[in-house]
Amino acid sequence: QLRIVESGGGLKQPGESLKLSCTVSGATLDSLRVGWFRQAPGKDREGLLCVNRGIVSSEKDRFIISKDYTKNTVYLQIDNLEPEDTANYYCAAALGFSCTANAEAFTDWGQGTQVTVSS
Repeated sequence: QLRIVESGGGLKQPGESLKLSCTVSGATLDSLRVGWFRQAPGKDREGLLCVNRGIVSSEKDRFIISKDYTKNTVYLQIDNLEPEDTANYYCAAALGFSCTANAEAFTDWGQGTQVTVSS
């Protein structure tokens, strides 16, 4: 079983940037798909970005995912934060090589890190 620990959340102001960390133990990143998800109050969980053996980094809109093999850590950077980004951000992983936004494809989850964007 994998152990996943997220960090880096907190209170930020609109327009600021934030970088979340997801440290995985129990397997090396090149054997895993690792994804970032978020869930805002009253909303469904949303898949953001994913990395696997073939994807070192990826970006979509204001979100950038990257990884550091030496630290077995996956990062999620969010630029130009908006109040709508307020949510609990989760990192999830599974053995395998296909990236997907489908949460059911991930077997192990972290406890989440809260991000609050407010002026």
